Amino acid sequence: MIKFTEEQEMLRSMVREFTNAEIKPLAKKIDEQEFIPQELIKKIAEIGLLGTAFPEKYGGGGFGEVGYCIAQEEIARGCGATATFIGAHQSIGTNAIYIGGSEELKQKYLPSLTSGEKIAAFCLTEAEAGSDSFNLKTTAVKKNDKWIINGEKLWITNGAIADVFSVFARTSKGITGFVVEKNFEGVEIGPNEKKLGIRGSVTNAIRFNNVEVPSENIIGTEGRGFAIAMKTLDAGRLTVGACSIGAAKELLELSVQYATQRIQFDQPISNFEAIQFMIADMTTKIYLMESILYRAAEKYDKGLDISHDAAIVKLYCSEAVSKIADMAVQIHGGMGYSRELPIERFYRDVRILKIFEGTSEIQKLIISKKTIKNQGKWKFNG
Repeated sequence: MIKFTEEQEMLRSMVREFTNAEIKPLAKKIDEQEFIPQELIKKIAEIGLLGTAFPEKYGGGGFGEVGYCIAQEEIARGCGATATFIGAHQSIGTNAIYIGGSEELKQKYLPSLTSGEKIAAFCLTEAEAGSDSFNLKTTAVKKNDKWIINGEKLWITNGAIADVFSVFARTSKGITGFVVEKNFEGVEIGPNEKKLGIRGSVTNAIRFNNVEVPSENIIGTEGRGFAIAMKTLDAGRLTVGACSIGAAKELLELSVQYATQRIQFDQPISNFEAIQFMIADMTTKIYLMESILYRAAEKYDKGLDISHDAAIVKLYCSEAVSKIADMAVQIHGGMGYSRELPIERFYRDVRILKIFEGTSEIQKLIISKKTIKNQGKWKFNG
């Protein structure tokens, strides 16, 4: 487990105070109205939470992945939809440009994205390219000094509110990434999807009809897009870990508070072994979640390959928080099932964490393939 710096602890305190003051009071409304108020997005941008991880030269906070995970953990304690909005914008939408883009492309887009002047989205998933993300049907054809993109992307977080899309399409040399702006002719955004949870986070289909994209908007080089997308998703999986921990910690606190106040058989239910065992299980899972996430985030900041680590973090943390949410509902009993308390919202919100950024089953494939390749030998490398 890494030791957080004084600066990182100050970041945590700042984001926690902001979450308590600005996000938690709106979380129920965000869920019910199915959108995040523009005024809240503006406040999030003003305190730097749309560029936490990126270097200061691009307008970012310079906190790296560890700092970004700290911030996301605290945001997720208040509202899963808001944390998802930030994650889609920063960790994958903007990060794809940072990871693979030329210096010119970074200078063109990153400052307006890290400041929140513009919002980003990540466009990879298609009807036949979900878990099989290599099977893209969206195409990009070179015509003079432009690329013509045709195809449709599904389940795009921030789709309706994004100004900039990191889009992956198939060219003659393989999968290639492009930066596409919302105002490019031929970009069509579908209606908001109706979802079980994270309802305030808008999700849309995006259609590209003969969209002309300047050649300089290629992310990296032609044919290198799949590698860039996969590296971007590694960081996205750490975001899932951070959001899982934030939700889990909030659920644990709420459960302990309730258990010590709820009287049955003339005593608090926290006196009962069945409740104590659930609290112990929740606590243990959080300890492990936190340990593996920040270990992986620190490796990421050192520039080490974390594809194996990210899959482990994503798998364990998303599965663990789902179990924690279930136990929280059980501890609260009927009140845990009621919309009067935030428990049922957390229960719905965390379910998506086992699906997006690669399902649990895909993470198991990634983990097992690497482990088999290494002959079952485990190596700690940072």
